[in-house]
Amino acid sequence: MTFKEQILQGIPEVLPEPKKYDPTINHAPKRKDILEAAEKRLALENALRYFDKKHHAELLPEFRNELEEYGRIYMYRFKPEYDFFARPIEDYPGKTVQAKAIMLMIQNNLDPEVAQHPEELITYGGNGSVFQNWAQYLLTMKYLAEMNDDQTLAMYSGHPMGIFPSNKNAPRVVVTNGMMVPNYSKPDDWEKFNALGVTQYGQMTAGSYMYIGPQGIVHGTTITVLNALRKIWQTSPSQEGKGPGDGALFLTSGLGGMSGAQPKAGNIAGCITICAEVNPKATQTRHKQGWVDEVINDLKELAERVEKARSNKEVVSIAYQGNIVEVWEYFAENDIYIDLGSDQTSLHNPWAGGYYPVGLSFAESNELMSQNPEKFKEKVQESLRRQVTAINKHTQKGTYFFDYGNAFLLEASRAGAKVYKDKNGSFVPSPSGRVREGQEWAYPSYVQDIMGPMCFDYGFGPFRWVCASGKEEDLQKTDKIATEVLQKLKQEAPEEIQQQMQDNIQWIQGAQENNLVVGSKARILYADAIGRIEIAKAFNKAIEKGEIGYVILGRDHHDVSGTDSPYRETSNIYDGSSFTADMAIQNVIGDSFRGATWVSIHNGGGVGWGEVINGGFGMILEGNEDSEERLKSMLFWDVNNGIARRSWARNKEAIFTAKRAMKSNPNLKLTIPNLVDAKLFD
Repeated sequence: MTFKEQILQGIPEVLPEPKKYDPTINHAPKRKDILEAAEKRLALENALRYFDKKHHAELLPEFRNELEEYGRIYMYRFKPEYDFFARPIEDYPGKTVQAKAIMLMIQNNLDPEVAQHPEELITYGGNGSVFQNWAQYLLTMKYLAEMNDDQTLAMYSGHPMGIFPSNKNAPRVVVTNGMMVPNYSKPDDWEKFNALGVTQYGQMTAGSYMYIGPQGIVHGTTITVLNALRKIWQTSPSQEGKGPGDGALFLTSGLGGMSGAQPKAGNIAGCITICAEVNPKATQTRHKQGWVDEVINDLKELAERVEKARSNKEVVSIAYQGNIVEVWEYFAENDIYIDLGSDQTSLHNPWAGGYYPVGLSFAESNELMSQNPEKFKEKVQESLRRQVTAINKHTQKGTYFFDYGNAFLLEASRAGAKVYKDKNGSFVPSPSGRVREGQEWAYPSYVQDIMGPMCFDYGFGPFRWVCASGKEEDLQKTDKIATEVLQKLKQEAPEEIQQQMQDNIQWIQGAQENNLVVGSKARILYADAIGRIEIAKAFNKAIEKGEIGYVILGRDHHDVSGTDSPYRETSNIYDGSSFTADMAIQNVIGDSFRGATWVSIHNGGGVGWGEVINGGFGMILEGNEDSEERLKSMLFWDVNNGIARRSWARNKEAIFTAKRAMKSNPNLKLTIPNLVDAKLFD
């Protein structure tokens, strides 16, 4: 059968042959055995309902074995034989361009060059899933190929519930992931209900079909590292007069899906980067793709390489094949100065492969987490305490450490690590995971110090696009169009956002030479509402003229408006509302009737299940008047919903942006806060 015929077949009538498990592939770790006997039967019944009764007897023992062996039913037998990658949009069967665009993005998320565990349909973060099993994938692609512009597909945590009548202005797909009744969002709740096959962790852009490989976070990481370096160059006497290429050392960890962006960002920002990784396959992948320059597995050799790079004023990224705790401790013992420090392991998922404890090999950890999860948890928490102890030694010497929104401080605090400071400035523990009276976090979130006041409050966030033609020349043309738009906007931009505009122009001009593309022909830059709208309008006009093919717009949820996350995106909201999720829910509802091609809302993300609500969208530009009306309406709302909330929280940069937005559109009327004189409380 052709590719199109296989898509239209959906779940095959004749069972494909069982597939052998390939141990050379980067598989998801085995999940812990959490279901009771009756629940395991329920999980099997849930899986079998996708198939004709005549196949149940043959599939039951196979699915039972998967559940026992891997902790989940992935239905490996049903993974298609064709290659997974973002094909040109015309290669997909279908009645609507909008549905074809979604099919393209789904396949990009499952591309082995992009996805972390493609056999288990996991894109990144250890558990960020596109689907729970291969039957869901097959059925979803068939529905997308059959639907028209007067229908909407409802996706329930990876399961295609069905195609419903709607209208051409409605989204083609509405995605929900992990939307639990509030009291059922503890980590073990995810383990249980995911094992039952009734919910999944969509992460941020995996379950939204909008992941574009590590490039998706490289730009945000570059801005974070660059501005962290600017911060220490401005405030530290020992760093006065320094700049990119002057030997600053950035130490971090994680070379998986999103965290793999760190060494590339360090190179662009102009520093020495060490990124520790325990999984050899992840290290090899990033090295092969050119995202990290060198690989070293010996601590003494690593230290010598850092000193050589400093002496020669090199800009270089180094993967340390080993545990990050070893590096923090060795560098403390040998008095090797670290300028910047962070961590980007998947600590939202600490007990199932998101963080590997020091003292155990990668294989030993994988065995322990499934065979003895309580002992594994003890090892992880012991490791976090050791890591924080070493970090504290470095920061007392001047290292600037920041939490990178991966729940590092949160899980370290729950482990009893000393990640708080009391009123005397001493490091203290607070295992509750909440700041107590007279305490504060020892280290800021990067959103509090950098991304919040410098980007989100001004409306700047990770706007991205994908060239649906799959042509390199289309990507080059869109880069050129975006650059011209930004250069023009910079001339008219107020002083407050000149730095952000210039950083983005510099980024997009160097995007091609930095070889950022993995998977689809995609690009990302940080833009505000005006920038997003003007770039999208220019793309739409170029499509209309036949200069480029269709373009798919989207963004990371790590943005101004789409995400309520008290330990990350909204950590610089100080009016007490950081634990509320109205903004993310308003965002996805508003996007859905303002023109998005698809919308999504997730429980869970970079900081953990039950810790964040994420809203996302995708939109295809078709080069017509309808597309222009949709982009103007939806992109304006998608940013300014967040500006309104941040302004109401009394963030001064957001108040400035809110007033500017109202001037640009007379139909916008926001509630602006009246500021209270602090002297009244003296």
